[in-house]
Amino acid sequence: MENNVPKYDPNAAPVLDVNGIKKLLPHRPPFLMVDRITEIGEDYVIGIKTIGVNEGFFQGHFPQEPVMPGVLIVEAMAQVGGILVLTSVDEPEKYSTYFAKIDNTKFRRKVIPGDVLVFRLKITQPLRRSIVCMHGEAYVGDTLVCESDMVAQVIKNKE
Repeated sequence: MENNVPKYDPNAAPVLDVNGIKKLLPHRPPFLMVDRITEIGEDYVIGIKTIGVNEGFFQGHFPQEPVMPGVLIVEAMAQVGGILVLTSVDEPEKYSTYFAKIDNTKFRRKVIPGDVLVFRLKITQPLRRSIVCMHGEAYVGDTLVCESDMVAQVIKNKE
């Protein structure tokens, strides 16, 4: 992936707000980990998660020095990638994406209340036989805080 830090303009209208995201993803709070999508290209997506001090996980994860659990950063990254994949299929509301593999994940800096996570997911191998490969990066400002290679399976929901 090119070394471009995605830029986030909080004044710009999102491509998808939380209501649009809820139409694509089955997740609901507290497991809806994406607040908005600011950009969608043919093979990439930019998503945002604002980290508030009232997030439920801060109650029990280092409560004296709150830190966002790394596994939730990866989950948020995957949800942003899922939106990219689902916007590329007909009738996206009839499909869900599921983790098949997580590789090469690196956590480079802790994420704390007040941070704004900016995710950039890029498809590295296109959707084929219901499998898609992506590389994700999460930034706070200009700092890379997490990156991961992910494989997801796209499955049609039961009627």
